[in-house]
Amino acid sequence: MVILSPHPDDAVFSCGHLLANRPDSTVVTVFAGLPEEDSPLTDWDERCGFISGRVAMQTRRDEDAQALGLLGVTPLWLDFLDAQYGSSPSPHELGEALLDTLRSLDDPPVVLPMGLFHSDHLLVHEAALWALRRIVANWTVHLYEDIPYRRLPGLLQQRLQTLATLGLEATPSTMVVSPVERLKARAVSSYVSQLRALGAEGLSDLTRPERLWDLHGACGGVDGG
Repeated sequence: MVILSPHPDDAVFSCGHLLANRPDSTVVTVFAGLPEEDSPLTDWDERCGFISGRVAMQTRRDEDAQALGLLGVTPLWLDFLDAQYGSSPSPHELGEALLDTLRSLDDPPVVLPMGLFHSDHLLVHEAALWALRRIVANWTVHLYEDIPYRRLPGLLQQRLQTLATLGLEATPSTMVVSPVERLKARAVSSYVSQLRALGAEGLSDLTRPERLWDLHGACGGVDGG
């Protein structure tokens, strides 16, 4: 499978059990670019214990490599910058990049975020749908609930409603995902910096069941399968 992850950690936080069941998958992390050396220290990076944005992102890549290695998964980091470091790409620009990336990965099932709360998550969601509409193939598409943002009241329901207005139907997935004892927990523990700043509620969501949705609809190459 190919899992689209807005940042290093999102795929493992939201799909760790899925990845443990699908070794040899690829995680495409979109906002993994390294900011300039002189980039201002952001509030989030300071809470995570970093001294600069560049050190933060390099460390986050290292944490991601360790976590995905435990799961037997291949990381692929794109060079777009996290929104906290500056201007974000347009959905079209990012969609073109994802289109090229997905076409290079031999037609695997694709899993993308619901796009809840965080602007980077929403951008990946919208750009991925744009890209998938333009792929002429029998794609199987799934959505994952973004941890920890899925716990915020009403966000998931709003996303499902938005998808319906686009002619897309998201239904709870029938895909069987068996928890692999302690493997997700070990992978999650690799993200030392992010766990430091996540807070009690965010940490508690990491232990709750993952939830996946199957995406159906006549939108170009997208096939809910």
